Amino acid sequence: MSPAADDGASPARELSLARFWTPRYWPTWLVLGLLHLTARWPLARQLAFGRWLGRLLMRVRRSKQRTVRRNLEVCFPELSREAREALLVRHFEAVGMSFFEMGSGWFLPIDELLKRVTIVGREHIERAVASGRGVLLVSAHFTPLEVCFAVLESLVSNCSCMYRTQRNAMMDVLVRRGRTRFASAQIPRDNVRMLMRHLHDKRVVAYMPDQTYLGKQSALVPFFGEPALTNIATSKLAALTGATMLPYFFRRLPGTEGYRVDIGPPLPGFPSADPVADARAFFARLEDYIRLAPEQYLWMYKKFKGRPAPYPDLYAVAEPGAR
Repeated sequence: MSPAADDGASPARELSLARFWTPRYWPTWLVLGLLHLTARWPLARQLAFGRWLGRLLMRVRRSKQRTVRRNLEVCFPELSREAREALLVRHFEAVGMSFFEMGSGWFLPIDELLKRVTIVGREHIERAVASGRGVLLVSAHFTPLEVCFAVLESLVSNCSCMYRTQRNAMMDVLVRRGRTRFASAQIPRDNVRMLMRHLHDKRVVAYMPDQTYLGKQSALVPFFGEPALTNIATSKLAALTGATMLPYFFRRLPGTEGYRVDIGPPLPGFPSADPVADARAFFARLEDYIRLAPEQYLWMYKKFKGRPAPYPDLYAVAEPGAR
């Protein structure tokens, strides 16, 4: 049985939109129409509308605004309050841009997409694939994610990716349909057995372990100097399957210069006998990359949640009147 047909991969019928012809999903159909309409817009127009959309989102999502502000306070204490507020605005603009980038990543023909994306380090993935082993492309949640993963269509033919189920059932199908352009199989985020099978079968797997992880394979690992519960399974997966681990980072370039994907060589000594040390090494490299364009990392997520005592809850809302 091929991995694409194995437990958890999505058969074509699961990606059908036929069952969503009800009023409940009309707003999602509108979103789909907008994505199709704007996918071929010039990049300058997409980014301009994205900045507007992001500023609107910032006004209506106050709770997300608080989370972003707190994350920036924790991770960039060296910045002045004014500088962090400016960074907060740029982050919401980047999130707004990601809406239009989603359309480009899903629907823009690959030859047109590659005119916008510069790929640096493609020799590393070519060498890893040629070695006859599985490949873990270890990445993180940067806002131009859909564009910069879509170009994998031009690099490998046997790619899988992890996915997290969306609350909106139709949007869940849209995301999975959109990612079929580069991923012939998609693995539920909690299906470790399937993930390992794909690596054993010498597939390339896009993997993002940067968000908070509260499972057994977690440990407190510094993120910008602050301990965060972190997934430390990456090096164990590489050790158990013999897969090559490659950093896969990307960012939006200034103005209308497009995007840059950076595929790094394997980390020295990875995997080692110490998964926590391996996680530290990866996150140190990730932090360096985030600093190149800090507004583009997904700060809307509570990276420091769930920490055990005596670590404080960094997202606790102060009681009225508290100093």
